Amino acid sequence: MKPTSEQELSELIAKATAPFHIKGGGTRLSALATGNTLDTSGLTGITLYEPGALTLVAQAGTHITEIERALAAENQRLAFEPADLRDVLGTQGESTLGGVAASNASGPRRISAGACRDFMLGVRFVDGLGGIVKNGGRVMKNVTGYDLVKLMSGAHGTLGVLSEVSMKVLPNVEMQLCLRLEGLDPAGAVAAMSAALGSPFEVSGAAQDADGIVLLRLEGFETSVRYRAAQLTDVLANFGNVQTEDDQDMCTKIWRDIRDARRFKDTQGDLWRISVKPRDAPSILEALSPSQAQLDWGGGLIWLAVPKGTDVRAKMTVTGHATLMRASSDTMQTLVRFHPEPTPIAKISADLRARFDPKGLFNSGLMGGLS
Repeated sequence: MKPTSEQELSELIAKATAPFHIKGGGTRLSALATGNTLDTSGLTGITLYEPGALTLVAQAGTHITEIERALAAENQRLAFEPADLRDVLGTQGESTLGGVAASNASGPRRISAGACRDFMLGVRFVDGLGGIVKNGGRVMKNVTGYDLVKLMSGAHGTLGVLSEVSMKVLPNVEMQLCLRLEGLDPAGAVAAMSAALGSPFEVSGAAQDADGIVLLRLEGFETSVRYRAAQLTDVLANFGNVQTEDDQDMCTKIWRDIRDARRFKDTQGDLWRISVKPRDAPSILEALSPSQAQLDWGGGLIWLAVPKGTDVRAKMTVTGHATLMRASSDTMQTLVRFHPEPTPIAKISADLRARFDPKGLFNSGLMGGLS
């Protein structure tokens, strides 16, 4: 089923008696979702773009590449830099705005600019009874009632089917520059990244790649970027020799590879994505001894490859949130893809699903609660 309008989507859901597997661009694994495929890629097109107001509105099935082309023509961008995980997950298709919003997909710049949900001004979606719900606004000066906007972001389609999303966009930057530090263990890397992020020099990316290299990104006007780079080099002097990379294409590639976890494309075993307090990242790595690991968000986000069937959550020594990103269907069924919620939160999640999807139509089995 592939509706081409919000009204058609509403009528289809209102008449439905069996569950749907909601599919956008098909770029993310959904092995645990059951039911008939409800393809939202027919809801496409940018319906409003006001560069001067830094706002863009598009239907949920609109490809992210189409949106990025339109923004680039006006020297603007999606500041939260949504990841393209097709290579690492082995999927096809094109990422859509609805899929990005539903999964709250956010890249390395989240530590400075914020997550996808922080840029969502409004949503339109269809609930489990076929009702069309509108929340928020189409421009920043008209935004009210953020609650449902935030709720739909990260719900992975379990509460409703997005039909339209309104986004805040930002101007592009004049230049970027990367600083590199080598030879640091995870504890040293987290300490260096924390020092950089705690400085006044506006770091927009802080990661340790799979080779153990600490990477820091600075963005903005060239004069400002070069001044901040010099000052930050002094701040980091105790951590080792700081190297500078100012080739724009190379910097773009470095951060695209970090964003998309590309070094894990051909790794063996299961792939996990863990969110923790940055200071806890070294202990996670010590406890799990992964075959390959990458730190992002200053250490707050960990990508790691482990032997097949490893129960990462059982071995975590600190509080965190672990998502199984790539594994066999059996492992997905056994370990569950999304981190189990504490009982009080699970109760709230169940109540929300009962309210928004009383017939149990949306992505049944995909997740136990909200992400």
